[in-house]
Amino acid sequence: MASDDRERDDLDRQMMAIALELAREAAAMGEVPVGAVVARGDRVISRAFNLRETSRDPTAHAELLALSLAGRALGRWRLDDCTLYVTLEPCVMCAGAIVHARLARLVYGATDPKAGACRSLYRLTDDRRLNHRVTATSGVLGPECGEILSLFFQDRRDSSTLT
Repeated sequence: MASDDRERDDLDRQMMAIALELAREAAAMGEVPVGAVVARGDRVISRAFNLRETSRDPTAHAELLALSLAGRALGRWRLDDCTLYVTLEPCVMCAGAIVHARLARLVYGATDPKAGACRSLYRLTDDRRLNHRVTATSGVLGPECGEILSLFFQDRRDSSTLT
């Protein structure tokens, strides 16, 4: 593996570790544990986690919140020199926003076989019919990202059987 590839992989793991911490914060608030980070190189531009339950907003996904914050921080909507790190494969809504933001890269941890729109169900980020394609990398800290989701939903199922 070339030195540049190794450095990129290390950076991807570092940024995903930040996204995982954000996912843990979301879980502590009763939110589905998804965390997202927008970075330009090794600099974090924005970070967010799901806030759908707290805000009562169906669009308050971690990815959309992080993209919005990044656009404001950079003073532009085109994030073509940025990478989005997210703990779960984005849904259709978020994948569409990722394409529209013109992101250079998307890195996600766990795949989402029920709603994933980047590889699992759909391939929106590399659909040639769209005006932009995003390079996507999956599986970065995938087991850790999947575990936090599994534990969260197991706890919810266990809680619902007790009441």
